[in-house]
Parts: sequence; structure tokens; C-alpha cells
Amino acid sequence: MSSFTSSLIVSPLPDGRRWVLRRAFSYHVGSEASTTVITPPAGFVMDFASVPRPVWWLLPPWGKYGNAAVIHDWLYASHLFARAQADAIFLEAMGVLGVSKWKRWTMYAAVRLGGGWAYRKGGKPEMMAVDGDETLAIGKISAIDKFERVAA
Repeated sequence: MSSFTSSLIVSPLPDGRRWVLRRAFSYHVGSEASTTVITPPAGFVMDFASVPRPVWWLLPPWGKYGNAAVIHDWLYASHLFARAQADAIFLEAMGVLGVSKWKRWTMYAAVRLGGGWAYRKGGKPEMMAVDGDETLAIGKISAIDKFERVAA
């Protein structure tokens, strides 16, 4: 079975809707022994699940699926995988986290139907420098060339 290898540690940003990843964490796609490992780096800025506000009462931007949402945000921002693969990994990761079947399939259907625009605008992850307990806002860093796709 797939697995997350460490705890998700984030800090909210002053805008109240985005978060910065304080420490890199990894997800093994397909199985724990998989060579396909996704590792969003410390400093990655994301919004968890991009859920329209009127639906937050049912599917808030964060929840049991939080780790999966961060992986999905990273895949959309980095373009390390094609969109369909990124969405399938999101679905798989929610299953690993024990997200209920109806909720993970609803969220999967939502990203399949409405995620095209978000994926197309990706390719340059928004990053912030993170130093110990301090987040040093130094602007956007187009650093995707520092990250490599890990082949399966």
C-alpha cells in the first residue's frame, strides 16, 4: 500500500487562505517500496483543497484529506506528472488516509471536472524561504528546475 513518510507541518500565511510547508514530506505512489516518491519541498505555498466557499460546510479546504491535497497542489504546481496522473494520485492518497469513499470520489470528480485551469496555470510553484521557525517571505521563486521527476 502507498504511504506518507512523515508528518505534515505547515504554517498559515497572513492572507488567511494559503499555507507554507514548513518541512518537506514524502508520499510513495502505489506502494511503500515504490521508487515513485513525491516530495513537496519546504517552502512550498499551497491552499490545501481548492473548494468553493459555499461548499465548505460539506468539504472544507482542509480535513482528513489534507496531506493528499498538499501532494495534489504540488503536482499541479510542478507539472511532474500529467494532470490525469496527478488526479489519480490524489484519489489514491485520499484512500491511504482513510477518507470516506463518497468524499474521495466527490473530490476526485471535482478536480477532474474543474482542475484544468489550475493545472494549466501551474509549472512554477510558489515558494518561500523557510528557516527554522521563521518563514522569510522573499517572493516567488521559479525553482522547478531544481526538482526532478522520479521515474517509476
